[in-house]
Parts: sequence; C-alpha cells; structure tokens
Amino acid sequence: MTRSDRPTIRDVARAAGVSKGTVSFALNGRPGVAGETRQRILDAAQTLGWTPSHQGRALSVSRAFAVGLVLARPPELLGADPFFPAFIAGVERTLSERGQALVLQVVPDGEEEAGYRRLADAKRVDGVFLLDLRVDDPRIALLEELRMPAVTIARPAGPSGFPALLVDDRPGIAAAVRHLTELGHRRIAHVAGPARFLHATVRRQAWEQALKEAGLSAGAVVEADFSAAGGAQATRELLDLAERPTAIVYANDLMAIAGLSVALERGIAVPAQLSVTGFDNTELAGYVAPPLTTVRTDPYRWGREAAEALLDLISGVTGGDIPVPPAELVIRASTAPPPS
Repeated sequence: MTRSDRPTIRDVARAAGVSKGTVSFALNGRPGVAGETRQRILDAAQTLGWTPSHQGRALSVSRAFAVGLVLARPPELLGADPFFPAFIAGVERTLSERGQALVLQVVPDGEEEAGYRRLADAKRVDGVFLLDLRVDDPRIALLEELRMPAVTIARPAGPSGFPALLVDDRPGIAAAVRHLTELGHRRIAHVAGPARFLHATVRRQAWEQALKEAGLSAGAVVEADFSAAGGAQATRELLDLAERPTAIVYANDLMAIAGLSVALERGIAVPAQLSVTGFDNTELAGYVAPPLTTVRTDPYRWGREAAEALLDLISGVTGGDIPVPPAELVIRASTAPPPS
C-alpha cells in the first residue's frame, strides 16, 4: 500500500459514523468519548488497517506516545520471575488498545536515576511506572524534579504526589500464617526478599505481626534475593538449624519451589515433615509436587490498571489511587499439620 492509499482518520470517522474530532479523542485515549463509541471507532480502525503516524502526532502535541519502565534487576531474573512478564503483558494490552508504546530499560543496580534522566532528557516517554518501591525511595523526589507523570505500584512509605495502585500483600501473608497456625505449627520461619524493597519489608512485617497475633514469637528469618538460587540457599540455612522449622513462609513462589527441591534432596517429606507456602500463585505453583499452597495476586490486571491510570494522568485527567482486590490464600497440598 502506498502512502496515498493508507486509510486516514477521515476514513475511520466515516466508517464509524462519527466526527474526525471524536475519532481523534478516541484514538488518543482522551476522555469524553463513550465506551461503546470508543470501541466502535477502534473496531473501524482495525478493520480498515489504520495505523497512527506517531511522528506527526508527537510533533503536533509534543508527546512521545510512549511510557517508560526502568528496572534494576538482573535480566535473567526478569525471565525467571513470572511477575514481570505478566505485569508487562497487562501494560502492553492497554497500551496497544490506545496506540501507545512501552520503553523498557533494564539497568544495573544503582543506575535507575540515570535511566530516568535519559528518558526525560530525550523526551522518549510521557510518563513512567514505578515498580520495586524502596523503603526510603529517592525516585519519588527525582520524578517530581523531572516533572515526569508516574504511577507507583503500591503506596510508597513516604510522601508522594503520584497516584498509586493500592497493592496490599499483608492479607495474603497473614492468611498463610494463620493457616499454618491453625494446622498446629509453632515454628514458622520466613524466607524474605531483599530488605531494601518495600514489598519485601511489608511481607516480612506481616509475617511477624501474624505470629504475634497467634501468640507466637517470630521464628527464624533468612533474607534472599527472590531468585530460585537465593531461595534454595536460604532453605538450606533454615534446615541446618538445630531446631529446624516445621513450616516456611516464602516471599515468592520461585524461592518456595526451590525450597521444595532442597527438602526433597535432603529426604524431608513435604508436607509430612515440612510445610511450605509461596506468594504470587504463578502457573507452575499448581503443577509442582506437591502442588504449592500460595497467595494469589493478579499482576496482569495490575498492569492494565496502572497503564490506564498513567495514560489518564498524561492526558490531564487527575485521578486518585487505584484500588485492586487484596491478595488471597490458595490452599494446596504443600501444607499439613506438623509432625507429632
């Protein structure tokens, strides 16, 4: 198809039975278009094979029509941890529906600030997502300095003027501990994520609080890095204790599944001799032996919700925090009463 043969906004408007202005609003994700009308326009654009001229759009409104995500995680961990592909898939689904793109930067630890500054200086993105919040997160002030619209995944511990996806891990961890104590466990250990990450600290605090509410003192805790190798090493340390735990609450499924493997290597039966819980309810959790008791979250939905909120913010629609359903416990065969 030559340039002159390409369908135009006028063609889309004619096919959808609306004005060119309405088409522009709908395709740019701006408010003021009814949901049914927006969908009719999107369907017409898809049928005609219309694609946006991002260069022309960006020049006309000084927009990049892209949003950014900077992650300071080892690239191999991004592939192994199912959270990130699911979250990014949710983001991409929403962005593709609204003619936007995602710019992903994976940087070494300590270079996130430089990554955000590069995106801002080059005007490559109109806004960013903020994942892996720190306990005392300097990126909040940085993005405010850069005047970069942002949506945080979870509410930061300190002041923030950005809307947040109200992710709350505490109910899920509390439910896991409560499940174990009701089974009769009294020595419940925890394999935590890195303490610098807010969600790792929140999960550890929820574990401690749930034990306290059950009248138990906090058991042994080992900090790992959310990887399978880290989970395996942490499990070995716990199983080497003179009084080893009868149950372990892991901060994610990847470490829990590695812990199951370590127990098997040592001839420790799960759940007869050791109960194990994870977090995230990844697809693999239901297929390991035994199937893993874990906490269900929905990172795909989080990605969709966060992308909608960020695009609204970029378009000038001021919104508040975004509620999401709380995490829930999924009980499977990796937990049972402790050995008598």
